[in-house]
Amino acid sequence: MASVPHLYSIRPLNPAAHTFEVRCTVAQPDPAGQRFALPAWIPGSYLIRDFARQITAIHAECEGTPVRLTKIDKHTWQAAPRKQSAPLTVISEVYAWDLSVRGAHLDETHAFFNGTSVFLRVIGQEDSPCLVDLQPPAGRAFKNWRVATSLDPAQGEKGAAKELGFGLYRTADYDELIDHPVELGRFTLARFKACGVPHSIAITGRHDADLDRLCADLKRVCELQIRFFGEPAPMPRYAFLVTAVGEGYGGLEHRASTALLCSRDDLPYIGMKGISEGYRTFLGLCSHEYFHAWNVKRIKPAAFTPYDLDRENYTTLLWAFEGITSYYDDLALLRSGVIELKDWLELTAKTISNVQRAPGRLKQTLAESSFDAWSKFYRPDENTPNAVVSYYAKGALVALALDLTLRQRSKTSLDAVMRALWMRHGQTGIGVGEDDVRRVAEELSGLNLKRFFADAVHGTTELPLKKLLAPFGITLDWETAKTTTPSLGVKTGTESKELKLANVYDGGAAQTAGLSAGDVLLAIDGLRVTPASLDKQLARHQPGDEISVHAFRRDELMTFTVRLDPAPVDTAKLTLVAKSERLHRGWLTR
Repeated sequence: MASVPHLYSIRPLNPAAHTFEVRCTVAQPDPAGQRFALPAWIPGSYLIRDFARQITAIHAECEGTPVRLTKIDKHTWQAAPRKQSAPLTVISEVYAWDLSVRGAHLDETHAFFNGTSVFLRVIGQEDSPCLVDLQPPAGRAFKNWRVATSLDPAQGEKGAAKELGFGLYRTADYDELIDHPVELGRFTLARFKACGVPHSIAITGRHDADLDRLCADLKRVCELQIRFFGEPAPMPRYAFLVTAVGEGYGGLEHRASTALLCSRDDLPYIGMKGISEGYRTFLGLCSHEYFHAWNVKRIKPAAFTPYDLDRENYTTLLWAFEGITSYYDDLALLRSGVIELKDWLELTAKTISNVQRAPGRLKQTLAESSFDAWSKFYRPDENTPNAVVSYYAKGALVALALDLTLRQRSKTSLDAVMRALWMRHGQTGIGVGEDDVRRVAEELSGLNLKRFFADAVHGTTELPLKKLLAPFGITLDWETAKTTTPSLGVKTGTESKELKLANVYDGGAAQTAGLSAGDVLLAIDGLRVTPASLDKQLARHQPGDEISVHAFRRDELMTFTVRLDPAPVDTAKLTLVAKSERLHRGWLTR
């Protein structure tokens, strides 16, 4: 017998107070006492966020009669046992003031939410289908609000939503319910089709974007990725939900949509010539999240099949799902013709430089970075550059190294590996084991790649990128940054107009002298130092010079003698020196 759908409803209760009212009605609750829980984290962002802390009120009722609801842990409630089998409804109020891609946000201008922030899980009945009624806020001021989401309208149901409309939507189960973010408001909407699949772009916030160009560029990227894995696309529709702000950046992937936060200046404007750095960054973000529709939303680590939403889900494979995706995001821009080869070389060199500048690459392996994402990568502090390597950035470089290794030493490539993972895991729902990426690559290439993975993924050996790129006509050279100013070995920040050390790098001049993150620099050689004057004062010295630094640590004045280091040679430069046929065998071109 088919399961009776759970009925959810959500409406902006008080936009000025940033409060949603959310209802969950269970037709066949557990008579021993139905339990409900809100996820502790959202898939794609590997940090315990305890969304239940935003529930400001909650109660239960059955046919208008109150039912006792007991909280049994930080995000779980249990209804009192009941003999009758009447439907049980839980009503909660959720505070929504997190303007990010991970949570929920509500005011008089718009509403946005992820299901993980608002929809309670009916424990033991997660596989039941769900109906969700999206309701508008009350009042004439909101009469022009619309709905942007990749949810399926509940065709055949009374009150089924129409296009862009409020009303009933349907999902197959709870996992799908929380995998379709929703935007409500007066957003700008643009549409295009990619390989016959309807795509939409909803932009919230003031902007002057050239929607025709945006659609044209995204169409090229999306079609390339669909054809990369093979038609048809795995989703019947796709939505880019964009929030444009003054300064912002972020994205979160979903099975048929992505939530994006961007600076409005990063969007293309009418009459823009070429491609600006900001627009290139935005397209790279869109490309990244779109690739995730295959790689992590459907090709998943075994540790995520299914997700355990109550606690951390540990895997050593985040480098493969975020790093490989980071490799392909810009590569897809190049292959689709949205950017040129010089742009791709510049972007890749920037990634190489960023990894090189983090001493943590010599301490933490990619596998460890993936496993410890919950406690380290998503909880950065002043020592993070010294202790952590990014599984995004280094993962992308490992993907590059693996791709070049396969192309040079065999007749296959990382493209073929990804398509094999799609067929074996993405299309079957079988999770990817911790060593399956290596095994598939070995099977397709006939190579023994144990040493490669031991060094690149499970070790801290520097990647031989210079050697790997050379046969493809690309040189890798190292140079100092734009300035040759002697180095303190720090990253600075400004706090109340004071010059504060944000990070002190291992082995650098400042650390050797005893300076620490959090110290506030006051003077160099008896002269006041400010954020604006630091580089000028250092430029008057040579590497090896000793300078006297006065700084506050907490409220104590301290003096340090610092021997300046040479400017670090940590800026990568990639140059195409010879056109090689290898460049045209499906690597940098289609």
